[in-house]
Amino acid sequence: MKNIPIGQYMVNNGIITEEQLAAVLEAKKNDNVPGKFFGDYAVELGYVTDKQFGQVLSRKQNIPFVDLDDPETEVDVDAVAKIPESLAKKHTIIAIKVTGKRLTVASYDPVNFYIFEDIKVTTGMDVIPVLATKAAITKAIGKYYSNAQVGDIIESVENQFSETSDDENADIDERVNGAPIVKLCTTIIENSFRAGATDIHIEPFQSYTRIRIRVNGDLIELMNVSNVVHNSLITRIKIISGMNIAEKRIPQDGRFTQIVDGTTIDVRVSNLPTVNGEKCVIRILAAGDVGLRKITDLGMTDYNYERFSRAIKVPQGVLLVTGPTGSGKTTTLYAALGELAKPNVNVITCEDPVEKNIEGINQCQINDKAGMTFAAALRSILRQDPDIVMVGEMRDQETAEIAIRAAITGHLVLSTLHTNDAASTITRLVDMGIAPYMVATSLIGIVAQRLCKKLCNECKMPRISTDEENELMGITQSTTIYDACGCPRCNNTGYSGRTAIHEILLCTPPMSSLISAGGKVDAIRTLAREEGCKLLRDNVSELVQNGTTSMDELVKLTFAV
Repeated sequence: MKNIPIGQYMVNNGIITEEQLAAVLEAKKNDNVPGKFFGDYAVELGYVTDKQFGQVLSRKQNIPFVDLDDPETEVDVDAVAKIPESLAKKHTIIAIKVTGKRLTVASYDPVNFYIFEDIKVTTGMDVIPVLATKAAITKAIGKYYSNAQVGDIIESVENQFSETSDDENADIDERVNGAPIVKLCTTIIENSFRAGATDIHIEPFQSYTRIRIRVNGDLIELMNVSNVVHNSLITRIKIISGMNIAEKRIPQDGRFTQIVDGTTIDVRVSNLPTVNGEKCVIRILAAGDVGLRKITDLGMTDYNYERFSRAIKVPQGVLLVTGPTGSGKTTTLYAALGELAKPNVNVITCEDPVEKNIEGINQCQINDKAGMTFAAALRSILRQDPDIVMVGEMRDQETAEIAIRAAITGHLVLSTLHTNDAASTITRLVDMGIAPYMVATSLIGIVAQRLCKKLCNECKMPRISTDEENELMGITQSTTIYDACGCPRCNNTGYSGRTAIHEILLCTPPMSSLISAGGKVDAIRTLAREEGCKLLRDNVSELVQNGTTSMDELVKLTFAV
């Protein structure tokens, strides 16, 4: 069994079929890229994930598998330092543990004798190989080696500027493109991406520049640098994002891509002049090559999932996803598109920006300067024989009117809107100038959502809820709830990861009648509850009661006067 090829081993164990094996072998034969293995092709074709393949290989070769992406997997920093970064990158390996004179090394090719001989010669230690995925090792190399270098990079940058700050005629171009400032800029983006940040804030003050990152919705400090570095750091970012470096008096926007640990990330940059210099906010967008989430992965309760599934089965009409910026609206829309995009359906989107490239879907990028506005794009799309249209955002009356008319004429239209809850979305559409009868005729449903932080399971503290908290949760008896505490695993925040809470309003015949009659927000909300719509408050209240989140999050997300 040990000597049979890995592909046949996977077939014998029911992991892939004979047809899939043939497809992988055909792809490998046609491609024939040196250093690319059977597993790489099996993962590319979507037959297994890289983690599943690693576990299969581990069983076949009887070598332990280590999941480096798991926060509980311990990596000894002293062990990492035993292998030079250049050697780790050359062979895609990382040392994770030292036991006496033995070094445990994670590799995606643990039977390659030459790699381990190389390590033995360099370190003078015996090597114990373990198996890990290539992507996880690449990520770990970036994380552990770059963290050790951050202090050195900042020091070298500040030294360079303190030496030249007195020289008025110092060559600015040389300083901006010099290695230390380039390294600092790259390191900030890499470390932010590895920390799971969505935004980076570079903020100038009189005596220093503060760099903060937004993780799980909260801003945390990444580092402080000397204010003499600030101008060149901003200039470097402006150069790579295509902005005008000579213009410092007005806000500017730009974008660029960067490869971090083998993943291409899309980065949007916004610059704003302040009294102490230019403030820069960098948004790290979900990478174009990151897999799409399925509807089942959106964190919906079974009840809400069933309501959402019913809504996307309707062949024509408007389905709106609403919520503030950064509440996961686009992720929900993409998940719905992934479910709806079939070979016999023509799906077209107009977005600003196109955040993920989806196979089999026609995606248009909005460009206001060139006249490619949402309204102009939507008009043209309707002449392209679409079945399903996604509009990134209903920003104005014109876009909303065209989308509503498209829905009435037999298309399924998905879009987003910035409103506080599902009921207020209907009055917002009417306020934008859409006739109530048109809203009533075209609307399928509205999904209002927020992102809610999840408590860290390692350190959350139980207690009994108070009467005031019971009233907020809509319950009559006190129950066990949990508070955030903080531990090394959650970076002392008390929270680990986020989930979404949803409020799904379906446009039933009674609801249509109420909308046509010009019903107000309170009447719409009351009818929605009678028809089974669970509000955001109900959804987050359930999460508090089952220990997923805290009362602080309930208040932060849904408190009203």
